[in-house]
Amino acid sequence: MFNSDKFNRIRNSTHHFVGSSRKTRIISASALFLAVCAFGAAAVAPMAPDASDIPVRSIVHELDLPEIADQIASLEQSPQMYVVEEKIRSGDTLGTVLIRLGIDDDAAESFMKSDPVARNVLQLKSGKRIQAKIREDGQLQWLSMLTDERNDTTKNLVVTRDGENFKANEAPIELERRVEMHTGEIQSSLFAATDAAQIPDNVARQIVDMFATDIDFASDLQRGDRFDVVYETFWQNGEFVRGGRILAGEFQNGKKNYKSIWFDDMEPRLGGGYYTFEGKSLKKAFLKSPIKFSRISSVFSMRKHPISGQWKQHTGVDFAASTGTPIHASADGVVEMVATQNGYGNIVVLKHWSNITTAYAHMSRFAAGLHKGERVSQGDVIGYVGSTGWATGPHLHYEFRVAAKARDPMSVDIPSVQTLNSADLKRFHAVAGDMTHRFVLLHQEENALKLALK
Repeated sequence: MFNSDKFNRIRNSTHHFVGSSRKTRIISASALFLAVCAFGAAAVAPMAPDASDIPVRSIVHELDLPEIADQIASLEQSPQMYVVEEKIRSGDTLGTVLIRLGIDDDAAESFMKSDPVARNVLQLKSGKRIQAKIREDGQLQWLSMLTDERNDTTKNLVVTRDGENFKANEAPIELERRVEMHTGEIQSSLFAATDAAQIPDNVARQIVDMFATDIDFASDLQRGDRFDVVYETFWQNGEFVRGGRILAGEFQNGKKNYKSIWFDDMEPRLGGGYYTFEGKSLKKAFLKSPIKFSRISSVFSMRKHPISGQWKQHTGVDFAASTGTPIHASADGVVEMVATQNGYGNIVVLKHWSNITTAYAHMSRFAAGLHKGERVSQGDVIGYVGSTGWATGPHLHYEFRVAAKARDPMSVDIPSVQTLNSADLKRFHAVAGDMTHRFVLLHQEENALKLALK
């Protein structure tokens, strides 16, 4: 049962608390309620007295505060750090880039010039982005930039401070892949047209390789020729890194139209290559020209010899080009001769199949290590343009021989190589359908732009 005497003693004891803190009053009232419940657990407690009538006592504790002044002084004594970013400009040197970044660190500069990994910083390709973290006194903490490898693997190079020394690490990174479509028109040259269409240089070079067996880009181009390309690009953090492979291309050269599509064959013996949209390989047994961007200075015909003055059959085609221009093997084959002959000067002869040989004369020098019996692939560099032997200026004399008899390389019927089996052909048509759709969209966009500009 409820004991009123005990309740009164508890109520009287609350007069020891003073103050007006609402939080304390609530806590005290709660304690009172619990006490009542403890003494009369079996009974129903009456309503507790109004908490506002119960005096409370304030308890004050002193807390140790941090020494703000000492912390501020410590921060002021610590060197400030900055992260800066620059883009490589044309004509930049390592020194000029470091100055723009605000780096004043002789040890860091010396390391980047001498370390075999860090030396990749010296690949100052215009447009590349470079970042660095530096102290306010110019001391380098770390430096980061992307490097492009020959196999198209992009790596991130990081130079970091390690005490008084530095270390460099380079590792491949994942890039975002995009597919872009562009169109262009020839006004003066292919590269001028690709520049105007904002197509990367490495993609422009692929256009040449893709149609090299059908078009001589030095002599066959005409004003008004048009091209469309679908190609890969790779990005990092929204910044363009590099162009990738051409996935499909179309070239209108005069009245002739050439189309190609990249297809990665399932059979290892074939590998990837370019095909027509009907599935025929664009790779032919022989290139139309062993030199890129040259001009024919003498055709396969009777002519007056420029040195002897006598009329005789010119057994090859002369391609005029500057000294040192790379000469490419026009087809797969085996080196039959690497020598110097009186009239031909430095000459290389390649043996192919079906009694076909090709000869490349007047070279300034041979490709390093080229030797008799070596196997070469179409497009491999075998030497460089010169004027050795009986030559009045730098050019390549190119001969195409069948059973040791000279034939005109510009008119000989050159077969295609590589065929797709039925399984590959079915997969190829699916890829070709997608690229055809992309070209339709590209032409629609181009036509809409023309109408808007009228």
